[in-house]
Amino acid sequence: MARAEDPYDPEDPYTTRGRLPVAIVGGLHSEAREATVRRLLATVPGSVALHHDLSTAERGTVVRTVRDATEVLSTGEAPLVNDCACCALREDLVPELERLADDGLTRLAIVELWDSVEPRAMAEVVAAHGERLTVSSVLTAVDPALTLPYLGNGDDLADAGLAAAASDRRTIADTWARQLEYASVLAVADSPLADDEDRALLAQLHPTARQVPIDGDAASAAELAAAALAGFDVEAAAARQHPACALLPQEADECGVGTYVWHRARPFHPERLYRALEDLTCSAARSRGRFWLADRPDTLLAWDAAGGALCVEGAGPWLASLPDADWETVPPLRRAAAALDWHPEHGDRCQHLVFVSPGLDRAGIERLLDSCLLTDAEYAGGRAAWKRLPPAFDSLLEV
Repeated sequence: MARAEDPYDPEDPYTTRGRLPVAIVGGLHSEAREATVRRLLATVPGSVALHHDLSTAERGTVVRTVRDATEVLSTGEAPLVNDCACCALREDLVPELERLADDGLTRLAIVELWDSVEPRAMAEVVAAHGERLTVSSVLTAVDPALTLPYLGNGDDLADAGLAAAASDRRTIADTWARQLEYASVLAVADSPLADDEDRALLAQLHPTARQVPIDGDAASAAELAAAALAGFDVEAAAARQHPACALLPQEADECGVGTYVWHRARPFHPERLYRALEDLTCSAARSRGRFWLADRPDTLLAWDAAGGALCVEGAGPWLASLPDADWETVPPLRRAAAALDWHPEHGDRCQHLVFVSPGLDRAGIERLLDSCLLTDAEYAGGRAAWKRLPPAFDSLLEV
């Protein structure tokens, strides 16, 4: 069902108040992604797909293809922008979409992203032109049998020939995790190699996503088309990815796959946590959340791990550290998330980490994390003493 603020004409679900619906289809699983686009083109009347091939960036351009269900309608090239293929895509995409909106013939524009392009940036680019375009859905195409191998692949995109710019330092694992977790819809291939563990892992990594089959009968095709036109809230999606208010998975245990949620209201000792980082990072296929260091009492820190690599970065202040007058500038979702964790002494400062993996050792993770918290004696020393603890995270946070 479309959102109330972005209604579709009930007589024609493929149009919205003169704006062109844009469905963004992404994912590193290229065969599943291409199959999703083919199915949408064959199912939605008047649909057109746009694809920018970034593999030609070494020649100084990206190649654009526009096609419908039966043929290629046009091709073209866009020059790199600041030596960045992804920047060229952004610059070229909106004019092409607006051209399709102007022709009055296109009922759904399907943007098929190149392998390593993350959907958030493209969705926000399209949403910024809301007078003529509207993001109708963001879908990530998935082969369940490849979910764990890609999530465990710590290789750099550049080494795999998938970097979007010379400065691109992302890995396959962290790129795949963000592609998966940003989408509102997972278009799932019927893979003969996928088993119950693969499907359980996919469900636990993104439990709020709508899963729809790529393959199957006419009813499946209609479900995929409806998902591509269901509406998408770009601002809410961005908030869900912010570590302060992310909708993190809940406890689960199915088919050998577990989700463990660790929540505490006491700060970490920076040195002990730093020494435990490697073991914690390797303890699960995916872990993420927010955490609190004793020597940085006012800084909310983000935890993001996949493929055996961990990214730690500051994500702004804890709300409890802000003057009351500044709360008016804080988005409602952020305030609501803080309220859920509110502690009478510490406010929203807390530890909230989630680990998802086959064969998850909950007890081992809990023991290790608990051992990194301040002891009772250290805690009793108070904030003045906490701030004098060795700043073990300075190198990670580039201080």
